Formats: sequence, structure tokens, C-alpha cells
Amino acid sequence: MNMIAELGRFFISLAGKLGRAGLFLKDSFYWLLKGKWEKEEIMKQMVRVGVQSLPVVTLTSLFTGMVLALQSGLSSKNIFNEPLYVGTLVSLSMVLELGPVLTSIVVAGRVGASIAAEIGTMRVTEQIDALYMLGVHPISYLSVPRFLACIFMVPVLVIYADSLGILGGLFVCLTKLGIPARVYWDDILPYLDMIEVMHGVVKSFFFGAIIFWVSCYNGFFTKGGAEGVGRSTTMTVVVSMVLILLSDYFLGSFLISIGIG
Repeated sequence: MNMIAELGRFFISLAGKLGRAGLFLKDSFYWLLKGKWEKEEIMKQMVRVGVQSLPVVTLTSLFTGMVLALQSGLSSKNIFNEPLYVGTLVSLSMVLELGPVLTSIVVAGRVGASIAAEIGTMRVTEQIDALYMLGVHPISYLSVPRFLACIFMVPVLVIYADSLGILGGLFVCLTKLGIPARVYWDDILPYLDMIEVMHGVVKSFFFGAIIFWVSCYNGFFTKGGAEGVGRSTTMTVVVSMVLILLSDYFLGSFLISIGIG
């Protein structure tokens, strides 16, 4: 009976959190559509999400493309005695899956945790309550700029990561596999269309929304002082990564079914 009671309490708590998350997202859309945007704050958050994430995205995407080219080239060389279609594998893997997913996970770990910690600290120190006293709605001032920054800058970072991963594959082909640049590009251009690029970019819009939703929600509903801020930050990273990976499959299946990708 104790186990059943604990299970019931867990599902009741989960339902309450999902309801609060849904209402928080509804309020964010309301203030977004109301159009009273803090332009300076939006630009600040875009720099934070986009420009300041460039170093870690660069390293992640560059070496992902390099290791893809190395492993696929050596594997095909062992099977066919010649590295075949390395460019095709690297480009399609980066554009369709690895570019959007890895970039979003990196941004969730760097930016999502920072957003949750910042807003969570404001919550436990009653700065959010002070915004109400000043006549400023916290969701309009804190949530909307981060929402716009995430949904616009994550796709830009994904396009950057895709390009850098393909260039990383080219570097390995030239230095390790002995594949000429012309052969590498000839393996890419006939198979990589704009529809494949759009597949990853469309998914990245949703991944950016997930990062915003989870990080801002956990920040706004932080409680328990400094320990609570730590819990919110950890929960943001874990939940964001899990939701990105789960949604990747369903978004990919849906986009393929409607002819994108």
C-alpha cells in the first residue's frame, strides 16, 4: 500500500508540474504576442545564446565532422579497399541529425543552465517580486527575450555547426584519407539538397523552444534558497537533454512524413 501511495503522490506531483509548465508557456506566448518587447534585453540574450556559444559549438561540430570522416573512411577502406562516399555520410549525418542535436545539447548545457540559475537566484532573493512592485511583468521582461533569443539563435548556430562539421570532414579527407577535395565535394553536392538542410533547421526551432521552456520554468519556480537554485540548474540540463533527444525522433518522423528530409 505504501508503494501505491508513493506512486500516486508522484503522478499527482507530475501532473501539477506539467500544468504549471503549460500555463507558464501560455503566459509567455501571451506576452510575446502582446508586442511589448524589451529590445535591449533581447539583443543581450541573443549575444548570450549565440555569440558566446560559438567557441564550444565550434569545437563540438568541428571534431564531430572530423571523427565521422575518419571512422567512415577507415571502415569503407577496410571493406572496399577504398574510402567511398565519405562526404555523403558526413554531410547528411551533420545536417540531418548530429548538427541540430549536438548543438542544442551544448546550448542547453551552457545557456539553459545559466538562465535557470539566473532567474532562480532572482526568485529566491525576491527580485522577481520587486518587478511586480515596479509595474513590470516578470514574464514580459525575463521570459520573452530569452524565448526570442533561443528560437532565433539556435537555428543560426545549427547552420554554423553543419558547415563547420563538413569542413572538418574535408580536413580529415585531405590529411588522413588521401581523398582530394573535388572528390569530397562531388560526394556531397548531388545528395545534399535544401530540403535536408531545412529538416535540421526546422527541428532546431523546436529544440530552442525546449531549452527556453525548461530553463525559464525551472528558474521561475525555484524555491529553497541556494540549494534550490542548484537543483533547478541540474534539472534544467537533464530535462532539456532528454526532451531534445525524445523530440528528435518524433519531429524527424513527422518532417519526413510531410516531405521535409
